Amino acid sequence: MLDKPYDVIVVGGGHAGSEAAAAAARLGARTALITHKKSTIGVMSCNPAIGGLGKGHLVREIDALDGLMGRVADAGGIQFRMLNRKKGPAVRGPRTQADRKLYRQAMQAEIAAIDNLDVIEGDAFDLAIEHGRVAAVILKDGRKFACGAVVLTTGTFLRGLIHIGEKKIPAGRVGEEPSIGLSATLLRYGLALGRLKTGTPARLDGTTIDWESVGRQGADEDPTPFSFMTERIVNPQIDCGVTRTTPETHKIIADNLRRSAMYSGQIEGIGPRYCPSIEDKIVKFGERDGHQIFLEPEGLDDTTVYPNGISTSLPEDVQESFIRTIPGLERVRILQCGYAIEYDHVDPRELKLSLEVEKIPGLFLAGQINGTTGYEEAGAQGLLAGLNAARCASRGEPIELSRTESYIGVMIDDLTSRGVAEPYRMFTSRAEYRLSLRADNADVRLTPVGLSIGCVGHDRAERFQRYIDKLESARQQLRELSVTPNEAEKAGLHLNKDGQRRSAYELLSYPEQSIGSLSTLWPQLAEIERAVGDALEIEAAYAVYMDRQTSDIVQARREEERGIPMDFDFGALSGLSNELKQKLTSARPKNIAQASRIDGMTPAAISLLLAHLRKLGLAEERKLVS
Repeated sequence: MLDKPYDVIVVGGGHAGSEAAAAAARLGARTALITHKKSTIGVMSCNPAIGGLGKGHLVREIDALDGLMGRVADAGGIQFRMLNRKKGPAVRGPRTQADRKLYRQAMQAEIAAIDNLDVIEGDAFDLAIEHGRVAAVILKDGRKFACGAVVLTTGTFLRGLIHIGEKKIPAGRVGEEPSIGLSATLLRYGLALGRLKTGTPARLDGTTIDWESVGRQGADEDPTPFSFMTERIVNPQIDCGVTRTTPETHKIIADNLRRSAMYSGQIEGIGPRYCPSIEDKIVKFGERDGHQIFLEPEGLDDTTVYPNGISTSLPEDVQESFIRTIPGLERVRILQCGYAIEYDHVDPRELKLSLEVEKIPGLFLAGQINGTTGYEEAGAQGLLAGLNAARCASRGEPIELSRTESYIGVMIDDLTSRGVAEPYRMFTSRAEYRLSLRADNADVRLTPVGLSIGCVGHDRAERFQRYIDKLESARQQLRELSVTPNEAEKAGLHLNKDGQRRSAYELLSYPEQSIGSLSTLWPQLAEIERAVGDALEIEAAYAVYMDRQTSDIVQARREEERGIPMDFDFGALSGLSNELKQKLTSARPKNIAQASRIDGMTPAAISLLLAHLRKLGLAEERKLVS
């Protein structure tokens, strides 16, 4: 017997699932979010922080498309910092330490306030496939919900297995059962699955830490919110502690490596290279005299501390020993031991750019199930999968984001074209066009896309239009004001004495100039709002570089638009090495841009592929004419 039918069903109430459900509902789809417990929606399973380098860009893009994470991070943030503040705007990354309870409460409040969205407690066990596409979700207790599309956001729950030394505990996270049935379902329909691993450090009692003997790291004096909709940050801001491991720490770990689940051969899955366990650090960087640890409080009224930097799968007794060799932690009480967790993931090359599974129409995947790590990567995938599931359920065209216009597009393209050999994490270095894909201009880049899709609410749409109007007005004002070197000299601005008249907009590209400094020449510029002025200062500084990059972006989009047929026979391409033929056949690139990013592809190989595609196109045209 079928229970209430839905347009879209989202499985999993983590960061990907919350964004997916909210996005589908925003497009008007009747949506259900199925999760083990309503109370765990918005739980931060690992570190209590949002954003960072590359990751902060993703959060800003989620927000620009009216997603939840930016607003929720602003509501729960208790230590806001702009990373790389002294470097160029393209590589600056907003980050906040979060209060776990405030974050969870804010996310649950957002989910509860969404129309067209029901939350159902249960264990999704199987999928019903009818006429070659998803038709329903079947729960372990026998309930069956019909639907037009499904988004799986299972996190670490797919056959999740926790490791603490020699101890193994089937779980999706501490205290919660893993999902077994869905792995069998995915295998049954021929999807390629693999095993990955992640880990977490012990949790410490902050009242037993010697805070006087550790360093301190404070918040920015003027916190920068994640969300375009946040006026200002109201939460009190805290300090984090900073300490280091010692040679004694390293000796205890090295002496007990054989007891680590990571090094005893118990774990099949590959861990994240850029967030290594403390065992990995000791093995790979043994020459260092210490590794930095950030002591991150988990809440304003919570004494639990997250020691960022000592993720481990060593046994409890070894954790107790090595942690107490760290300055400030000599008498610390451990509230929960660290652990590693391995889980199933689907090879993301099974997906279209819309995050729909090629082999199962109507099924979308988002988050760690696609081989990524991190809340931000999960949330960004969830948003896109939710939007596309809603479009799929209503038989609409899919939404695809280009890597030329967003970090979300970079991530999806990387995943679907290259697959993963380890958990994928976003960095600014992954984006070829990072000068234009900055955190500060995410709204200008993507909110118009969201408006055209219909996923941006009325309040954001109105505020955004007011901002754009002010931006255009101030830009025009700056371009109309101009000055000669002699006129500038009288106002205390020193320019080359070349007789050249320069606009205020041009002067903003000079490193030493700002809206404030130019106000000495033109007092009316002081009336420009700070947010608008900041945006124009960055825009002007990058203008000359952006002109060069624009032509590259145009060329890249042309390549993205030249599709490669799904049944294209790469093996028949004469002139390519057997190795490249195998890589292309395995990767199944969907366009020339994806093909060009496969390891080993050369300009000559791309030229051969393009020539063959042109011949195919001409042949098809002749068929149509005849």
